[in-house]
Amino acid sequence: MKRARFGRRSGLPREAEELLRLAGGLAESHSRAEDAFWEHKLADAVDGLLQAGQEDSLNAALDHLYASSTQGYEELADMLESRAECGAQSRNDANVLLLAAPLLAWSRFSIPSSTLPTTVLANLRVHLRAHVLADGVKLALANALFSPDQLPQGYCETARFAAELGECALRDQDLPIDQETLPETTRFLSDVRYALFAIAAKPGAPLFSWQEGDGTRDVAAAQWRSQGGACLTPLLAGCAMETVLPDAFFAGCREADSASRPYSVRASVAFLSTTLDVAPDKLRAVVAAFHDRQLEEYRIGFTTLDNNSVLHGVVWPLLGAEDENGDVPAQIETALRECGINEILQLDQRFPLEYCDDCGAPMYPSPEGEAAHAELPEDKAEQVPKHLH
Repeated sequence: MKRARFGRRSGLPREAEELLRLAGGLAESHSRAEDAFWEHKLADAVDGLLQAGQEDSLNAALDHLYASSTQGYEELADMLESRAECGAQSRNDANVLLLAAPLLAWSRFSIPSSTLPTTVLANLRVHLRAHVLADGVKLALANALFSPDQLPQGYCETARFAAELGECALRDQDLPIDQETLPETTRFLSDVRYALFAIAAKPGAPLFSWQEGDGTRDVAAAQWRSQGGACLTPLLAGCAMETVLPDAFFAGCREADSASRPYSVRASVAFLSTTLDVAPDKLRAVVAAFHDRQLEEYRIGFTTLDNNSVLHGVVWPLLGAEDENGDVPAQIETALRECGINEILQLDQRFPLEYCDDCGAPMYPSPEGEAAHAELPEDKAEQVPKHLH
């Protein structure tokens, strides 16, 4: 009698099981020689899944390792990011890498996401070569200023975009982007914009200026802040802006996420001070933790000292390994005090992750310990983004 085959005990796709085996081997390795073996095997497996668009298998393996093996999860996540950023291609003639140049901006009007004119692309090339890239590196810029909604989503889409832009980098040519094909951008008071580009260099050659003998990352960051981002200023009329040092795509996005949290606090205090014509020390900040199954984020409600109505709010999301045992509340308080706010109320109670039923905006903590809708006075609310966080 023919027997029915047993299903795989993990319930994972076969491709995901193979990733678990390879990432587990790499996590348990105790030598560089063994590392090289597992890394080569894991890179080949990841490249195949990226090129086949198997996003679900990649995420299934990550989710399984997240719950079962911290080291295995880190090894697989690092490999996924590194292979996606190079377009899931191994080349003998060049190393190709997708990078992001984040730009923090705030405005009471719309923050543009637009096509980069030829003159801006030319200026960006000059400043990237002068302050960020090593000598001899080939470069291709995508001719758009991307919002977070418009970035490649997921590892497979990132790999496809990196491969396309990387081919342009090998020819030292820029990549035209059709703005009509990009998703619509949600409007916020403060947000991030990204210039995306790819670089190509000979194997073993430096990619960045700080890899060369006389360069450092700190010097590159200072030069980029003072000069590099200035070429994007004409595209951001009516916006205040700060630049973040360009880096590999995923690392650059994480750095932008981290930098945007205190930046959004500074933007909010500046916005309220100018809109309401009050000094920062006349404002109050109410900070509370908001939970779903676990702590998801902190939210900050702003009021004036003489009124408990929440006028504005900021979401401070948790990043990476941050949790309720960390120092996030202290970071938030430091950011608020640096803006000139002295009255800071930290609430101990747990708030549910609530949003407005009508407009979908987050609810923010009030001095009375309740979740409230942020509302500016009617005479001050004109031409202000619907989403204020």
